Amino acid sequence: MSSERRDRAVRAAVEQGLLTEEKPVAALLDVAGIRIGAAALRDAFAAVTDAPVLHAFAVKAAPLVPVLALLDDEGIGAEVASPGELALARAAGVRPERIVLDSPAKTPAELREALALGIAVNADNPQELARIDALVRSAGSTSPVGLRVNPQVGSGAIEALSTATATSKFGVALRDEGARESVVRAYLDRPWLTRLHTHTGSQGVPLALMAEGVAAAYDLAEEINRAAGRQQIDTLDIGGGLPVNFASDEQTPSFAEYAQLLRERVPGLLDGRYGLVTEFGRSLLAKHGLILARVEYTKTSGGRPVAVTHAGVQVATRTVYDPASWPLRIEAYDAKGRPRTGGSVVQDVAGPACFAGDLLAEARALPRLEQGDVIAALDTGAYYFSSHYGYNSLPRPGVHGYTTGPDDAVRFSVVRAPQTMAEIVAESGGAWPDALL
Repeated sequence: MSSERRDRAVRAAVEQGLLTEEKPVAALLDVAGIRIGAAALRDAFAAVTDAPVLHAFAVKAAPLVPVLALLDDEGIGAEVASPGELALARAAGVRPERIVLDSPAKTPAELREALALGIAVNADNPQELARIDALVRSAGSTSPVGLRVNPQVGSGAIEALSTATATSKFGVALRDEGARESVVRAYLDRPWLTRLHTHTGSQGVPLALMAEGVAAAYDLAEEINRAAGRQQIDTLDIGGGLPVNFASDEQTPSFAEYAQLLRERVPGLLDGRYGLVTEFGRSLLAKHGLILARVEYTKTSGGRPVAVTHAGVQVATRTVYDPASWPLRIEAYDAKGRPRTGGSVVQDVAGPACFAGDLLAEARALPRLEQGDVIAALDTGAYYFSSHYGYNSLPRPGVHGYTTGPDDAVRFSVVRAPQTMAEIVAESGGAWPDALL
């Protein structure tokens, strides 16, 4: 998102009443930016392989039906990891052949539905493969089926998001004793098992480690195909995980950089023999969203200014609980949505929740915020406003997509309406007030 386009959107959001006393938090999505990002992903892999590539957006990064429909319009499918995410993808009109089901805990009912619809399934472990065996025997299926393997290549900077460690909960651990041989045998026993899946991690995982994990999966696919005497594995699902730069507007690393690295490190993967599936999420959306919040009060504590806003742990859960791993850039605007100018002052930007650590930014140098101003939390298009944390029964903010017309006017469309108090009461047992009496 360019700073100029962002500034226009913030001012328009204030002028058009998206941010008010009654609605003190609002999330914005840059539609043009999302389309540009989708095109960059498609172009990056088209430049390195002529084989078919399905780019399946990781729905958990933005489980919003209009977002999935927009990406579908850009040729991006959906990677789902729960019945709810599958329902969202289908509501957005994503065709079954463009959906991939991943999860380490799929129920028989989930598997049965996916196989009946023809949705691609990546099994996580041998017990799940046994379940699929029974379902395929009883009902048959056109679904492509693969097995997820953990190449155990190591951790990135954020342990919780590194999925290729020695003890990761995901996939079959390839370096465990006897595991590789058992995976090869599983494929030879199942001629319909035609995909192989790996995912090395997410934020904090360097490109070189991601490429190493993909290379390990490619080497295994080659081994299986040699053992089978034919190309049984025809598609590799290489996951997603491209990290996002949260320090500036620059989109680095890029999809093109990653695709070129794969061409250097795993050339056989891209020579046309294997179809590919990718599962990018954060890297497609993060840079194209922001959260706006009104500054309700300002004060000084211990000599340091504090701006108390309405955006905190409910929208920026990871940042609040792990600020070192998930720092957010904050931009300051005045009450009319214009960029605030003036010298920087070290201050805290606090959220509304009732605990001391509810801070979007601590000791941050910004133009001094005043009561009634607006702050923008940048790079929040993925996970932040779509994975709500209901602390203090704070409502989910409204989400609005925006476009700019030929006249430079900013136009907004509702992606998700702000949550109402009635909805909070309803989902908190409001229909059964006497249930425990």
